[in-house]
Amino acid sequence: MAYAHTNSKGTTYYLHSKQTTLKNGREQTIYYFGKQVKEGALDAVPADREVAETSNGLPVLKKKK
Repeated sequence: MAYAHTNSKGTTYYLHSKQTTLKNGREQTIYYFGKQVKEGALDAVPADREVAETSNGLPVLKKKK
């Protein structure tokens, strides 16, 4: 089951991740939220991250302090 976050406006978003290669050849994991469950959906928020909302109500992952 994909991790779901319902924002302050009542819209539900699902957490996804994707591996990408940067121009310098380094691999990096990209985290993003989508309105539908697709390939790459995660079951939980990574341990070093937390969910926050922008002023527009869009969920984002931030590193824990």
